[in-house]
Amino acid sequence: MPAPLPGPGACFSGESRACLCVDPFLVAPSSSGQSRTESDGMAFVTLRRNLCHLPDLRIHGALAALKSRPANPVLHASRERLCPRPCSLQAESFRVGLRRACGRKFHAENGAGPRPAGEPLSSPVGPWDRLEQSLPREQEQVHSERLDGFRSAGEVLAFVSSLDTLPDGVAARALQRLCELEKRHGDRGPPADLLEDSVFRAVCLQLEQELPRLSGTSLVAAFRALTLLQVDPQSSLMGALAAECQNRLTRGGLDAPSLCALGESLITLQGPGCAAVDSVLCQLQGENVETLTPENIMALYRILQACPEKVSQHQALLNRLNSVSLSVVSYLSPKSISQMLSALVVLDQTQALPLVIKLGKHVVRHIPRFTSEELGKVLDAFIYFGQHDRFFTKALEQHVAALCLSLDAEVVSRVVEYCGRKLILSQPILDAAAETFVCQPEKFSPSQISKLIEPFGKLNYLPPNAPALFGKLEARLATHFSYFPPKALLKLLHSCSLIEYHPVNFMPKIFSPFFLQQLQGEGSYLDRVSLAQLTQLFLTSVLECPFYKGPKLLPKYQVKSFLTPCCSLETPVDFQLYKSVMIGLIDLFGARLYFASKVLTPYCYTIACSTPDVEIKLDEEGFVLPVSVDEDVYKRVALCIDGPQRFCSNGKHLLGKEAIKQRHLQLLGYQVVQVPYHEIEVLKSRLELVEYLQRKLFPQNTAARW
Repeated sequence: MPAPLPGPGACFSGESRACLCVDPFLVAPSSSGQSRTESDGMAFVTLRRNLCHLPDLRIHGALAALKSRPANPVLHASRERLCPRPCSLQAESFRVGLRRACGRKFHAENGAGPRPAGEPLSSPVGPWDRLEQSLPREQEQVHSERLDGFRSAGEVLAFVSSLDTLPDGVAARALQRLCELEKRHGDRGPPADLLEDSVFRAVCLQLEQELPRLSGTSLVAAFRALTLLQVDPQSSLMGALAAECQNRLTRGGLDAPSLCALGESLITLQGPGCAAVDSVLCQLQGENVETLTPENIMALYRILQACPEKVSQHQALLNRLNSVSLSVVSYLSPKSISQMLSALVVLDQTQALPLVIKLGKHVVRHIPRFTSEELGKVLDAFIYFGQHDRFFTKALEQHVAALCLSLDAEVVSRVVEYCGRKLILSQPILDAAAETFVCQPEKFSPSQISKLIEPFGKLNYLPPNAPALFGKLEARLATHFSYFPPKALLKLLHSCSLIEYHPVNFMPKIFSPFFLQQLQGEGSYLDRVSLAQLTQLFLTSVLECPFYKGPKLLPKYQVKSFLTPCCSLETPVDFQLYKSVMIGLIDLFGARLYFASKVLTPYCYTIACSTPDVEIKLDEEGFVLPVSVDEDVYKRVALCIDGPQRFCSNGKHLLGKEAIKQRHLQLLGYQVVQVPYHEIEVLKSRLELVEYLQRKLFPQNTAARW
């Protein structure tokens, strides 16, 4: 008779290790008359339990015997809890031994051994008798830390199956860890291998059987994990979890973190309009959000972001949340930072600028770690809140310049679009974007090409490889013209004309009735901005491309003035700067009647309007004429008073729409005199201002004449 097997936790010597290399099914029956089958089962469990302590042991016969035993059929009962309809699932091999927590007898697999009287064949017996709630907190914390260290679902399941007792907190955390591991590679639907695993199903079965005894935290955590794992929401397990969560929510027994997790799960399964989400938000109104972790804070932002129409009802909660978030910004991951900024945009939290500014400072250090989508959200938020600084721009420049050819086309176009929106003339970014398009034009979609090219015209910048850039652009337009959205195409061609790359080959197409009808779309008329862009393109064909002999833009599509209340092709004059120049001109000329400030040129440009530039008339001898005189006018001077809004935000480079205006005024016969704000600001007295204007207007004369 072989020597008895040592119990769990025994110290194995060399002799006892040798004794373990026996067939586990040769152990003699117990003295109590236990059946051979039951004794075999107990030997199987005892041996497997002891082997857990011997990772380096090599047992060939016993290991083969363990692997050859079929899976316990009672685990298949849990499949009905996860699949509401019949499904054919291939049985898996029994990977790890499942051990009992209490003294219930282990029944032989496949019904080979006797069962207690009255017990049905399909009794849903799991590997643990019940979920424990009384496990010491320290031990549960140890289990949770071990779960956090696992890097595969198999390791998690093996660890869970090796436990003598399964605390509800550990079961919930195991499901959470499985969810984290399965979602690392993106959302690709339910992980079938995991959902069919016998240990995973056993855990789910135990959860369903023990629902009333679960703590609120464990209940909601399990519900959240199974929701993210995309377990069928129509299954009996998900239905039972949802009902129990609803019951706890009605009783008001959930803490703030659980409410946050429950709210996200309900939105995922039932949508943001369900009444339970309202209950979650109402209960969170009375909670102390100052105690929430960064993960809970992000969950609450996502819940509110899903319900933007309810912001007015929960603005007090949002105000407290925005205030608390200031203290956790430094702990947020790049993904969380982009999500928070996106939520602030959707929720229109313009009063939360301190939070936006602090987020912006931390964005700088994470730029290389953002995904394309996350960086896009950050840029959208900065545009929305008007946030930008030189440190952020510098970090963007380094990121784009270093990786331009390997960056996603969407990232390149979004970064360039951001520069255009914020009027930031960044030569490293624009040069890198131009080089990327020249080398890889095929990877840019029509909308991305439009976003990429438009800022060049807006910022009045030509990259070093401009001929190659616009050559590639023309080739792409020639082969894919019909793929470009009409408005995006018009913006693109208009931007090219701003920097003197005139789209002559495409003017016949955009002036055609067919294109104008496409541009109009379903509306009854074209918008003002599109009409202004069409008019300026037509004016360009007349003034700068006299060789163009194609179709003209019909008069009904031409605007009378480029200066409009919204989205103007001209920038109104800075009023304070205008007043200073007016005072200087009056001192220089001696009277207000020698210059005009409300003049509309023959081709739509204003040297005047409600906030005007200035027109001065000179006779043949250079004398200043009163504005009322129309005879003997030899020369007209257009005094362009250029405030800060007419320049790029980070320098003294004139914007494209102002450059084309001055270029066209010169072609119309005006002598253009530019008076930039940065030259006026350094003058210290009215006398210096008068002398400055005299040098500008009459550079060849020592004194003005009138």
